[in-house]
This record gives sequence, structure tokens and C-alpha cells, in this order.
Amino acid sequence: MPRISVGDVSYHCVEQGTGEPVLLLHGFTGSSAAWSPVLPALARRYRVIAVDLLGHGESDAPDDPARYAMERVVWDIATLLDILAAGPAALVGYSMGGRLALYLALHIPERWRALVLECASPGLATEAERVERAAQDEALAARIEELGIERFIASWEQLPLFASQQSLPETVRAEQRRWRLQNRPAGLAGSLRGMGTGVQPSLWERLGELRPPTLLLAGALDEKFVGIARKMARAIPEATLDLVPDAGHTIHLEQPERWLRLVTGWLEEL
Repeated sequence: MPRISVGDVSYHCVEQGTGEPVLLLHGFTGSSAAWSPVLPALARRYRVIAVDLLGHGESDAPDDPARYAMERVVWDIATLLDILAAGPAALVGYSMGGRLALYLALHIPERWRALVLECASPGLATEAERVERAAQDEALAARIEELGIERFIASWEQLPLFASQQSLPETVRAEQRRWRLQNRPAGLAGSLRGMGTGVQPSLWERLGELRPPTLLLAGALDEKFVGIARKMARAIPEATLDLVPDAGHTIHLEQPERWLRLVTGWLEEL
């Protein structure tokens, strides 16, 4: 699919399949290609739309960090759905894409028939935490610009958050590295500055307002996000929680068949 212009920026989208629409939102350093382990099988049942978020993949990377702000991206995504004539969709967000998905579900609830959050968080609860994280995000953004994409991705892949991926076949890890290396330092830095956890408003107090049925997924080996998912499940009115064995922070990569069974099975039950 060609790039789609939305106001002053253009987004790259991948669309496959027919039927009820499913919108996929990737995580930081990802792109629509990051959904490759599950997208073909998902597209056999649904009309799947995977978007490269701003600063990632083949989408634009604006210079102004304010252009990446959640409220502006919400307008972008709503406009994209209008252009694609995609009616109420199932919204699937992973990590950073999960934070955006939560924001979308709360601000334009009429657009979604279901919400799937994989290893996602509603943000940091206190102002002090957000200020500290914003400083960390700024330091990381500067480091990305200093190191360049290859050296940054090499260090990013060594984070404890992704330790469970070391057991994956080298071919799988190499493919993920290839997707990540297609990003640009300026785009990743801009995304951190405009859409990172430090500048994201906390949504913890608003979880009770969520209306779409919500599936929460966390890898059992990802202790931090297991705790977050359990807390979210208690706050969301219509939530289903699944903890996936033998998976860490990226379930759709580490356990793609289990991810597909859980997501498609749950969607079919709605």
C-alpha cells in the first residue's frame, strides 16, 4: 500500500486480508514488519492494517517532538481509518503501541469494537515519576543520535527486558534486528521526546472508563508487566487477562502460535 498523507505527515501502512478490521500498533524500535510472525495467519480471518508509527519504519519522522504527542497521533489514526474506510476495528497495541492504543480507546471509543493490550502500561502514576522518566528518555534520545542506529540497536537488544529472546533461534533474532535497523536515529529520538513514557499523561485513573472489551496479555517471564497487567485487570470493567508461559516482553515474537490462538479465539467469542 502507498504511503497515506494525514495532514502534514505521511504514514506507511501494510494491509492484508478481508473481513472485520484489526489495527496493529507496534512498539518502540519496531514497525509494521514487527508483526510478521503473526500477520499472515491473522489476515486469513481479518482485514489486518499494520501502521508504521511516526518516526518508525517508512512513515515520516518530523523534526518537532510535539508532532509525536498522543493527542495529535490520535487524530492521525482516526483520519487513517476514515481514508481506509475501516469501520469499528479491533485495536491491538504492543508496548509503546499499547500505550497509544489505550489513549485511542479512551479518546475515540466509538472507533473500537475490542482492545488487545500486549505488555502495555497506562503510564507512570505520579508527576515525580514522569519527570524522572522524561529526563531518562531525553538522555536516551541524545544517545541514539550520538551512537547511530547500528550501535544503538546492538545495545537496545541487550536490555534485561529482552533477555528471554536469547533462547530464540538466531534466524528469528536476526530478522528482528533487520526490522529494527530500518529505523532512523532522528525518528526514534523524536518518538521518545514526544511520545515516551515520561511525557505521556497517566491513564491509571481513567481505566474504569474503558468501554471496549479488553484482552490483557503479558509474558509470564516479564515480571514487571505481569504486575502491571494484573493491576490493570482489576481496574478495567470488561477485562480478560492471559499470562503466556515461556514468553517475555514480546509474546507475538516469542510465542506466535499461542498469541494467535489467544487473540483470534477471544475475538471470535465477542
